[in-house]
Amino acid sequence: MGLGGIGIWQLLIILLIVVMLFGTKKLRNIGSDLGGALRGFRSAMKDDDDKTDEIEDQTASAGAETVGAATETAENK
Repeated sequence: MGLGGIGIWQLLIILLIVVMLFGTKKLRNIGSDLGGALRGFRSAMKDDDDKTDEIEDQTASAGAETVGAATETAENK
């Protein structure tokens, strides 16, 4: 027994019914559309992570400049 009491034969019968209902061409189109959507989602997530990293780097460098300026001002007094 496999997934929750569903055996391999039941899964094969379900697959056969789905193929008969939709046809292989329609299933291929659905698969390619789903793959394209996943690729787009991954790309968007990667772009968002890159932007977040850039903002963190800019914030860190701005904070270091502020600390450096404060140190110079304190040394000059």
